[in-house]
Amino acid sequence: MNVTATDQLPVVVVGAGPIGLAAAAHLLDRGLTPLVLEAGPRAGAAVLEWSPVRLFSAWGEVVDPVAEKLLAPTGWVKPDAAAYPTGGDWAADYLQPLADVLGDRVVLGARVTGVSRTGRDRTVDADRERRPFTVHVRYGDGREERVAARAVIDASGTWSTPGPAGGDGLPALGEGAAAERITYRLPDLSDPAVRSRYANRRTAVIGSGASAFTALASLAGLARDEPATKAFWLLRRGLSGAAFGGGAADQLPARGALGLAAKAAVDAGHADAVTGFCAAAVERDGERLVLVADDGRRLDPVDEVIVLTGFRPDLSFLGELRLRLDERLQAPVALAPLIDPNQHSCGTVYPHGAGELSHPEPDVYLVGMKSYGRAPSFLALTGYEQVRSVVAAIAGDREAAERVELVLPETGVCGGPGLFDQPSGAPAAGTGRAAAPADALPAPGCC
Repeated sequence: MNVTATDQLPVVVVGAGPIGLAAAAHLLDRGLTPLVLEAGPRAGAAVLEWSPVRLFSAWGEVVDPVAEKLLAPTGWVKPDAAAYPTGGDWAADYLQPLADVLGDRVVLGARVTGVSRTGRDRTVDADRERRPFTVHVRYGDGREERVAARAVIDASGTWSTPGPAGGDGLPALGEGAAAERITYRLPDLSDPAVRSRYANRRTAVIGSGASAFTALASLAGLARDEPATKAFWLLRRGLSGAAFGGGAADQLPARGALGLAAKAAVDAGHADAVTGFCAAAVERDGERLVLVADDGRRLDPVDEVIVLTGFRPDLSFLGELRLRLDERLQAPVALAPLIDPNQHSCGTVYPHGAGELSHPEPDVYLVGMKSYGRAPSFLALTGYEQVRSVVAAIAGDREAAERVELVLPETGVCGGPGLFDQPSGAPAAGTGRAAAPADALPAPGCC
């Protein structure tokens, strides 16, 4: 391969979600060629998996401005900026039209299995930065291909790798064996089959963020129709006022309402909060499950378990690249101090771009939810600003890459290991929620 022709190659974008498609729009706007590789069967495939969930950001906060400009000539009409879409609305009314405009620049059923430099593994220095990237792709029909790229933007998110029930970050003992009664996603209680699974049953909800709030509120709604329905909310920390997020003080009102709905579920007796509970084991009790904490406490038997402990990045296909990631959050080292929930309120996270997202390997960037690693919350607004800056850097416009202008809403939901073990009366170290690929996804801990 002629390594001097790198500038003529496409920029590979991994993932056709909100941030990946926005990256493609920005690349086109800069006169660069995007190639979006999406593992799923359609654009926004991950978003569609939580399609009934309503975002806590309005339409005006989940549409990228450059993508909107690309859509305008097609006759696309932006939905009411003040309305709150569901995941299904977002996918159907924005992501799919954007993918349609991008046309064959978006390839579906294309799973990225590896990224490296052409002819160079991660140990080789010689001539490395002049070599194009090689992206290994496996298609749905089993075919494999190598794609050459001038740069790689990984916007694949974290949806495919949810956290386990275990309080130590590992699966609880017996968690795998009980898989048929455990879900790691928000159940769609509007589906009759799913509804019957939880109606008049005892369900444990593990988690402390927006997804857990949504689950508790949904189960409380079910309990009003099916009175024997009962939820148990297992928290690793104490139950202080901050446990329910920013409430009425949240600058994203719909996000604040989630916490208030969870509090109402507890106050009404539809959910019991069990604090300081770090799951260590899942045991069988006939057809039911018993959750055992690391301090020996045993929860009374439950029928179902909903695990909503966040997500983590899949770094397996990036092993041949020279990345510099924080050892705790698995986020870029320059970004990690800005989003670390052990130190920050999410409201104190300031907008960031190519500078914070860069690695020792030039021209490779993790963006969107994936850039946050294990940090809990991310807004679409932040992701759109990330890709604006990153694309400017790839295009060689350093001034635009370094100019970051974005005001984020404050307060909301933050939680990390450093907060979980606080006693109930301790002051909260953080009460804000950071930014996510869509300013409002309760499901994946963003938006």
